[in-house]
Amino acid sequence: MVLKDLHTHFSTYEGTARVLEGVNLSMKPGEFLGIVGETGCGKSVMGLSILKLLPRNGRIVSGDIFLKGESLGDKGEGEMTRIRGKRASMIFQHPQASLNPVFTLGEQISAVIRNNLSLSRRETKALALSMFERVGLPDPSYLYGKYPHELSGGMQQRVMIALALSCSPELIIADEPTTALDVTIQAQILSLMKKLREETGMGVMLITHSMGVVAKTCDRIVIMYAGQVAESGGVEEIFKNPLHPYTQGLLGSIPSYTQKQRLSSIPGSICNLINPPGGCRFHPRCSRAMEICRSEKPQDMEYTNGVHRISCHLYSEERL
Repeated sequence: MVLKDLHTHFSTYEGTARVLEGVNLSMKPGEFLGIVGETGCGKSVMGLSILKLLPRNGRIVSGDIFLKGESLGDKGEGEMTRIRGKRASMIFQHPQASLNPVFTLGEQISAVIRNNLSLSRRETKALALSMFERVGLPDPSYLYGKYPHELSGGMQQRVMIALALSCSPELIIADEPTTALDVTIQAQILSLMKKLREETGMGVMLITHSMGVVAKTCDRIVIMYAGQVAESGGVEEIFKNPLHPYTQGLLGSIPSYTQKQRLSSIPGSICNLINPPGGCRFHPRCSRAMEICRSEKPQDMEYTNGVHRISCHLYSEERL
Protein backbone atom coordinates (compact mmCIF):
# COMPACT_ATOMS: atom_id res chain seq x y z
CA MET A 1 0.00 0.00 0.00
CA VAL A 2 1.33 3.43 -0.97
CA LEU A 3 0.13 6.95 -0.20
CA LYS A 4 1.42 9.54 -2.64
CA ASP A 5 1.21 13.24 -1.69
CA LEU A 6 -2.17 12.76 -0.01
CA HIS A 7 -4.13 15.90 0.93
CA THR A 8 -7.40 15.57 2.87
CA HIS A 9 -9.40 18.65 3.87
CA PHE A 10 -12.50 19.22 5.98
CA SER A 11 -15.01 22.01 5.54
CA THR A 12 -16.00 23.64 8.85
CA TYR A 13 -17.92 26.74 9.91
CA GLU A 14 -14.60 28.41 10.73
CA GLY A 15 -12.90 27.53 7.45
CA THR A 16 -11.10 24.66 5.72
CA ALA A 17 -9.10 22.36 7.99
CA ARG A 18 -6.10 20.95 6.13
CA VAL A 19 -5.93 17.73 8.14
CA LEU A 20 -3.58 15.83 5.83
CA GLU A 21 -1.01 17.82 3.86
CA GLY A 22 1.25 15.94 1.49
CA VAL A 23 1.43 12.57 3.25
CA ASN A 24 3.78 10.09 1.59
CA LEU A 25 4.30 6.59 2.94
CA SER A 26 4.62 3.02 1.76
CA MET A 27 3.78 -0.27 3.41
CA LYS A 28 5.14 -3.64 2.39
CA PRO A 29 2.85 -6.70 2.07
CA GLY A 30 2.59 -8.42 5.44
CA GLU A 31 4.18 -5.53 7.32
CA PHE A 32 3.03 -4.42 10.79
CA LEU A 33 3.22 -0.62 10.51
CA GLY A 34 2.63 1.73 13.44
CA ILE A 35 1.22 5.24 12.90
CA VAL A 36 1.92 7.40 15.96
CA GLY A 37 1.17 10.96 16.99
CA GLU A 38 -0.87 13.20 19.27
CA THR A 39 -4.64 13.37 19.15
CA GLY A 40 -5.59 15.57 16.19
CA CYS A 41 -2.50 14.84 14.08
CA GLY A 42 -4.52 13.13 11.32
CA LYS A 43 -3.87 9.43 12.08
CA SER A 44 -7.51 8.32 11.96
CA VAL A 45 -8.28 10.57 9.00
CA MET A 46 -5.52 8.83 7.07
CA GLY A 47 -7.14 5.45 7.72
CA LEU A 48 -10.56 6.77 6.70
CA SER A 49 -9.07 8.36 3.58
CA ILE A 50 -7.54 5.05 2.46
CA LEU A 51 -10.95 3.33 2.55
CA LYS A 52 -12.86 6.47 1.48
CA LEU A 53 -14.99 6.48 4.61
CA LEU A 54 -14.68 10.20 5.27
CA PRO A 55 -17.69 12.10 6.65
CA ARG A 56 -19.61 14.40 4.34
CA ASN A 57 -17.53 17.46 5.15
CA GLY A 58 -14.26 15.66 4.38
CA ARG A 59 -12.72 15.10 0.96
CA ILE A 60 -9.47 14.01 -0.63
CA VAL A 61 -8.29 17.14 -2.43
CA SER A 62 -5.29 15.66 -4.22
CA GLY A 63 -2.83 12.79 -4.15
CA ASP A 64 -3.41 9.09 -4.66
CA ILE A 65 -3.69 5.80 -2.81
CA PHE A 66 -2.37 2.55 -4.26
CA LEU A 67 -3.25 -0.95 -3.09
CA LYS A 68 -0.93 -3.49 -4.69
CA GLY A 69 -0.26 -1.04 -7.50
CA GLU A 70 -3.94 -0.32 -8.17
CA SER A 71 -5.02 3.29 -7.77
CA LEU A 72 -8.00 3.89 -5.48
CA GLY A 73 -8.11 7.61 -6.22
CA ASP A 74 -10.74 7.46 -8.96
CA LYS A 75 -12.77 4.57 -7.54
CA GLY A 76 -16.47 5.26 -7.07
CA GLU A 77 -18.53 4.16 -4.09
CA GLY A 78 -19.64 0.95 -5.83
CA GLU A 79 -16.06 -0.11 -6.53
CA MET A 80 -14.94 0.86 -3.01
CA THR A 81 -17.74 -1.22 -1.50
CA ARG A 82 -16.26 -4.27 -3.26
CA ILE A 83 -12.77 -3.40 -2.03
CA ARG A 84 -13.77 -2.80 1.59
CA GLY A 85 -13.86 -6.05 3.49
CA LYS A 86 -12.48 -8.20 0.70
CA ARG A 87 -9.16 -6.41 0.11
CA ALA A 88 -8.92 -3.91 2.96
CA SER A 89 -10.78 -3.69 6.27
CA MET A 90 -10.85 -1.40 9.28
CA ILE A 91 -11.09 -2.13 12.99
CA PHE A 92 -12.59 0.93 14.64
CA GLN A 93 -11.68 2.42 18.00
CA HIS A 94 -14.99 1.82 19.79
CA PRO A 95 -16.59 -1.56 18.97
CA GLN A 96 -19.75 -0.69 20.91
CA ALA A 97 -20.33 2.20 18.49
CA SER A 98 -19.43 0.15 15.39
CA LEU A 99 -21.53 -2.97 16.00
CA ASN A 100 -25.23 -2.60 15.23
CA PRO A 101 -27.18 -3.06 18.49
CA VAL A 102 -30.35 -4.42 16.81
CA PHE A 103 -28.71 -7.32 14.92
CA THR A 104 -27.12 -10.42 16.39
CA LEU A 105 -23.39 -10.95 16.03
CA GLY A 106 -24.05 -13.83 13.64
CA GLU A 107 -26.24 -11.69 11.40
CA GLN A 108 -23.61 -8.96 11.24
CA ILE A 109 -20.63 -11.14 10.33
CA SER A 110 -22.76 -13.16 7.90
CA ALA A 111 -23.77 -9.96 6.10
CA VAL A 112 -20.10 -9.03 5.62
CA ILE A 113 -19.28 -12.50 4.26
CA ARG A 114 -22.29 -12.60 1.90
CA ASN A 115 -21.45 -9.15 0.50
CA ASN A 116 -17.94 -10.24 -0.46
CA LEU A 117 -17.94 -14.00 -1.03
CA SER A 118 -20.19 -16.29 -3.07
CA LEU A 119 -21.10 -18.78 -0.36
CA SER A 120 -24.27 -20.64 0.59
CA ARG A 121 -26.08 -19.87 3.83
CA ARG A 122 -24.58 -22.96 5.46
CA GLU A 123 -21.06 -22.14 4.27
CA THR A 124 -21.46 -18.54 5.46
CA LYS A 125 -22.41 -19.64 8.97
CA ALA A 126 -19.58 -22.18 9.08
CA LEU A 127 -17.06 -19.49 8.12
CA ALA A 128 -18.51 -17.06 10.67
CA LEU A 129 -18.22 -19.64 13.46
CA SER A 130 -14.66 -20.50 12.44
CA MET A 131 -13.73 -16.80 12.55
CA PHE A 132 -15.19 -16.45 16.06
CA GLU A 133 -13.14 -19.44 17.12
CA ARG A 134 -10.03 -18.10 15.40
CA VAL A 135 -10.08 -14.86 17.38
CA GLY A 136 -10.45 -16.72 20.66
CA LEU A 137 -14.15 -16.21 21.39
CA PRO A 138 -15.57 -18.96 23.64
CA ASP A 139 -18.51 -21.07 22.45
CA PRO A 140 -18.97 -19.50 18.97
CA SER A 141 -22.34 -21.23 18.39
CA TYR A 142 -23.74 -19.63 21.54
CA LEU A 143 -22.35 -16.17 20.72
CA TYR A 144 -23.63 -16.34 17.14
CA GLY A 145 -27.16 -15.53 18.37
CA LYS A 146 -26.16 -12.92 20.94
CA TYR A 147 -26.39 -9.13 20.64
CA PRO A 148 -23.39 -6.78 21.07
CA HIS A 149 -24.51 -5.42 24.46
CA GLU A 150 -24.36 -8.93 25.90
CA LEU A 151 -20.56 -9.06 25.47
CA SER A 152 -17.72 -7.37 27.33
CA GLY A 153 -15.60 -4.69 25.65
CA GLY A 154 -12.77 -7.14 24.99
CA MET A 155 -15.11 -9.68 23.41
CA GLN A 156 -16.74 -6.98 21.28
CA GLN A 157 -13.31 -6.01 19.97
CA ARG A 158 -12.59 -9.66 19.11
CA VAL A 159 -15.87 -9.71 17.15
CA MET A 160 -14.70 -6.59 15.27
CA ILE A 161 -11.43 -8.34 14.42
CA ALA A 162 -13.37 -11.39 13.23
CA LEU A 163 -15.52 -9.14 11.01
CA ALA A 164 -12.43 -7.48 9.55
CA LEU A 165 -10.69 -10.82 8.87
CA SER A 166 -13.68 -12.76 7.62
CA CYS A 167 -12.93 -12.20 3.91
CA SER A 168 -9.12 -12.54 4.18
CA PRO A 169 -8.16 -8.95 3.26
CA GLU A 170 -4.65 -7.91 2.24
CA LEU A 171 -4.69 -4.93 4.61
CA ILE A 172 -6.16 -4.32 8.07
CA ILE A 173 -6.32 -0.76 9.40
CA ALA A 174 -6.63 -0.91 13.19
CA ASP A 175 -7.61 2.49 14.61
CA GLU A 176 -6.73 2.55 18.32
CA PRO A 177 -8.12 -0.99 18.77
CA THR A 178 -7.22 -1.22 22.48
CA THR A 179 -7.97 2.29 23.75
CA ALA A 180 -11.16 1.44 25.69
CA LEU A 181 -9.81 -1.83 27.12
CA ASP A 182 -7.97 -2.55 30.36
CA VAL A 183 -4.26 -3.37 30.26
CA THR A 184 -4.66 -7.16 30.39
CA ILE A 185 -7.19 -7.23 27.54
CA GLN A 186 -5.05 -4.78 25.55
CA ALA A 187 -2.15 -7.21 25.67
CA GLN A 188 -4.41 -10.09 24.58
CA ILE A 189 -5.81 -8.15 21.60
CA LEU A 190 -2.35 -7.03 20.42
CA SER A 191 -1.00 -10.56 20.79
CA LEU A 192 -3.96 -11.88 18.80
CA MET A 193 -3.35 -9.38 15.98
CA LYS A 194 0.34 -10.34 15.78
CA LYS A 195 -0.57 -14.03 15.68
CA LEU A 196 -3.18 -13.53 12.95
CA ARG A 197 -0.74 -11.44 10.91
CA GLU A 198 1.80 -14.29 11.07
CA GLU A 199 -0.83 -16.87 10.10
CA THR A 200 -2.45 -14.95 7.23
CA GLY A 201 0.36 -12.73 5.90
CA MET A 202 -1.93 -9.68 5.91
CA GLY A 203 -0.51 -6.21 6.40
CA VAL A 204 -1.56 -4.33 9.55
CA MET A 205 -1.59 -0.56 9.92
CA LEU A 206 -1.86 0.13 13.65
CA ILE A 207 -2.99 3.67 14.46
CA THR A 208 -2.13 4.57 18.05
CA HIS A 209 -0.84 7.31 20.34
CA SER A 210 1.16 4.82 22.43
CA MET A 211 4.85 4.42 21.68
CA GLY A 212 4.89 1.46 24.07
CA VAL A 213 2.31 -0.43 22.02
CA VAL A 214 4.31 0.20 18.84
CA ALA A 215 7.54 -0.99 20.47
CA LYS A 216 5.94 -4.34 21.32
CA THR A 217 4.09 -5.04 18.08
CA CYS A 218 5.31 -3.17 14.99
CA ASP A 219 8.06 -3.68 12.42
CA ARG A 220 8.21 -0.06 11.34
CA ILE A 221 6.90 3.25 12.65
CA VAL A 222 5.64 6.49 11.10
CA ILE A 223 5.60 9.59 13.34
CA MET A 224 2.94 12.12 12.34
CA TYR A 225 2.55 15.72 13.39
CA ALA A 226 -0.26 18.07 12.32
CA GLY A 227 -1.16 16.12 9.21
CA GLN A 228 2.38 15.52 7.97
CA VAL A 229 4.97 12.76 8.35
CA ALA A 230 7.80 13.93 10.61
CA GLU A 231 9.91 10.76 10.70
CA SER A 232 9.71 7.09 9.73
CA GLY A 233 11.89 4.03 10.10
CA GLY A 234 12.37 0.69 11.77
CA VAL A 235 11.05 0.54 15.32
CA GLU A 236 14.42 -0.34 16.85
CA GLU A 237 16.19 2.40 14.89
CA ILE A 238 13.65 5.08 15.82
CA PHE A 239 13.78 4.19 19.51
CA LYS A 240 17.58 4.07 19.60
CA ASN A 241 18.26 7.05 17.35
CA PRO A 242 15.26 9.43 17.17
CA LEU A 243 16.13 12.37 14.91
CA HIS A 244 13.15 14.71 14.77
CA PRO A 245 12.72 16.98 17.82
CA TYR A 246 9.06 15.87 17.97
CA THR A 247 10.01 12.17 18.04
CA GLN A 248 12.58 12.93 20.73
CA GLY A 249 9.88 14.72 22.73
CA LEU A 250 7.47 11.79 22.44
CA LEU A 251 10.08 9.29 23.59
CA GLY A 252 11.23 11.59 26.38
CA SER A 253 7.71 11.70 27.81
CA ILE A 254 7.47 7.91 28.29
CA PRO A 255 7.78 6.93 31.97
CA SER A 256 10.36 4.31 32.94
CA TYR A 257 10.85 2.18 36.04
CA THR A 258 14.49 3.25 36.19
CA GLN A 259 13.88 6.94 35.56
CA LYS A 260 14.96 9.20 38.42
CA GLN A 261 14.47 12.62 36.89
CA ARG A 262 11.18 14.31 35.96
CA LEU A 263 9.60 13.41 32.65
CA SER A 264 10.14 15.90 29.85
CA SER A 265 7.19 17.36 27.96
CA ILE A 266 6.56 19.08 24.64
CA PRO A 267 5.43 22.67 25.29
CA GLY A 268 2.22 24.00 23.80
CA SER A 269 -0.35 22.03 21.83
CA ILE A 270 -0.89 20.92 18.25
CA CYS A 271 -1.43 23.80 15.82
CA ASN A 272 -4.74 24.99 14.41
CA LEU A 273 -5.19 23.08 11.13
CA ILE A 274 -7.51 25.77 9.73
CA ASN A 275 -4.74 28.35 9.99
CA PRO A 276 -1.50 26.39 10.48
CA PRO A 277 1.86 28.16 10.89
CA GLY A 278 4.04 28.62 7.84
CA GLY A 279 7.14 26.55 7.21
CA CYS A 280 7.47 23.55 9.52
CA ARG A 281 4.23 23.06 11.41
CA PHE A 282 6.14 22.00 14.53
CA HIS A 283 8.36 25.08 14.75
CA PRO A 284 6.23 27.02 17.34
CA ARG A 285 6.83 24.16 19.83
CA CYS A 286 10.39 23.25 18.83
CA SER A 287 13.31 24.28 21.04
CA ARG A 288 15.71 23.88 18.09
CA ALA A 289 13.74 25.92 15.55
CA MET A 290 15.73 28.08 13.13
CA GLU A 291 14.69 30.99 10.92
CA ILE A 292 14.26 28.69 7.91
CA CYS A 293 11.78 26.57 9.93
CA ARG A 294 9.40 29.54 10.04
CA SER A 295 9.35 30.12 6.30
CA GLU A 296 10.08 26.85 4.44
CA LYS A 297 8.43 23.47 4.73
CA PRO A 298 11.11 20.77 5.25
CA GLN A 299 11.41 18.10 2.58
CA ASP A 300 11.16 14.39 3.32
CA MET A 301 14.63 12.92 2.88
CA GLU A 302 16.53 9.68 3.36
CA TYR A 303 18.79 9.81 6.40
CA THR A 304 20.78 6.58 6.32
CA ASN A 305 19.83 3.36 4.60
CA GLY A 306 16.63 4.10 2.73
CA VAL A 307 14.52 2.98 5.68
CA HIS A 308 15.04 5.82 8.14
CA ARG A 309 13.53 9.02 6.72
CA ILE A 310 13.25 12.48 8.25
CA SER A 311 11.44 15.73 7.46
CA CYS A 312 13.39 18.41 9.35
CA HIS A 313 15.68 21.32 8.38
CA LEU A 314 18.21 20.18 10.99
CA TYR A 315 19.05 17.30 8.66
CA SER A 316 18.99 19.04 5.31
CA GLU A 317 21.83 18.18 2.95
CA GLU A 318 23.65 21.41 3.73
CA ARG A 319 23.84 20.54 7.43
CA LEU A 320 24.68 16.81 7.25
